[in-house]
Amino acid sequence: MRLSRAFLPTLKETPAEAQIASHRLMLRAGMIRQTSAGIYAWLPLGLRVLQKVAEIVRQEQDAAGAQEILMPTIQTADLWRQSGRYDAYGPEMLRLRDRHEREMLFGPTNEEMVTDIFKSYAKSYRDLPRNLYHIQWKFRDEMRPRFGVMRGREFLMKDAYSFDLDYEGAQRSYRQMFVAYLRTFARMGLKAIPMQADTGPIGGNLSHEFIVLAETGESQVYLHRDLLDFDVLASAPDRQGDLAPIVDFWTSRYAATDEKHDAAAWARVPAERQVSARGIEVGHIFYFGTKYSAAMGLQVSGADGKMVVPEMGSYGIGVSRLVGALIEANHDEAGIKWPDSVAPFRLAVLNLKRGDAGCDALSERIYAAFDPDAVLDDREDRAGAKFADADLMGFPWQAIIGPRSAAAGRIELKRRATGERAELSVEDAIARIRG
Repeated sequence: MRLSRAFLPTLKETPAEAQIASHRLMLRAGMIRQTSAGIYAWLPLGLRVLQKVAEIVRQEQDAAGAQEILMPTIQTADLWRQSGRYDAYGPEMLRLRDRHEREMLFGPTNEEMVTDIFKSYAKSYRDLPRNLYHIQWKFRDEMRPRFGVMRGREFLMKDAYSFDLDYEGAQRSYRQMFVAYLRTFARMGLKAIPMQADTGPIGGNLSHEFIVLAETGESQVYLHRDLLDFDVLASAPDRQGDLAPIVDFWTSRYAATDEKHDAAAWARVPAERQVSARGIEVGHIFYFGTKYSAAMGLQVSGADGKMVVPEMGSYGIGVSRLVGALIEANHDEAGIKWPDSVAPFRLAVLNLKRGDAGCDALSERIYAAFDPDAVLDDREDRAGAKFADADLMGFPWQAIIGPRSAAAGRIELKRRATGERAELSVEDAIARIRG
């Protein structure tokens, strides 16, 4: 992408309504634009990050055995009346009527709809287990939407739903999603800690929130330091193996948010292993047994011919919220510091003297080596503005090309995360970025 042609409405000043780093930086970097309270348009730079986050989520869901579908945003009130949640859900649900006065709603979640869909297919124990997921927009009419995409009214969410024949199978599904979530966040460079949580309006008696530590987090959290030292990707390479030991490691060590904090249990954690911090919720998983399958009339014939009501769980990841959480965990005063796996572009090529034959040729050469995963700052702005924008937008690598280095056939390469700089040949710079 050439910045001289890009739709990239960056801001020099911080908007007054932006209270936290992610909201401030997403607006300043031209990633989003607010269209109404708690609702945002995703602009080209922000959309690329959103898509990369969604793709990592998708890959880990697929690898864990879940199958992707796509359910509508609009649901009928009748489905929610079957489960008993239509009147109980509260004012966060956006209720509406179509032209025939049929009661509808903009879905805040999909337990009822996915159960109704699966009921029309599943007849026998041979049809289980199954896990179905989609990545779709949701709406919850927050009373006070704030903090940008961290607490908006419209948000992109991955929600998955498991169907199993019995309790043991449902627990295996829960463990598969538990580990898939650990892997998902680790691949984005995030240390997400699962913590026992309330089930809220979803229901059930087993639930974990996945919390990313960040100074600007909305919750106070308490955890055992062992959980910060655990290498998820090295310890859970086989997504389909025996996952119980991995889950047991996490659930046997103390981790709680304020609302679940147990002072007596916390006191038993050695003082040198206690970590108290702020955290951001980025995922939530639930096991709720037959709550929805029974209410929605889902039954299958078991191996003995008797009818069985399947056990269910649901598993949510706030995809758009994750973009904000990534920034909260990876930024400095100059701007965003994207992890490589979710960066909108891997490399920014900064041509410091557009029109200079050497600068233009060398800039085009390294840009071509990484296109379409690179941006070329070919604007006629001064060098300081280019440096500031590259740091603000957070590209992991910056290739800085001025007349002196271009004449020598060399590039100044900067690593955004560390600030490290090195002057290298073109070949060595390309190898380092790719490595």
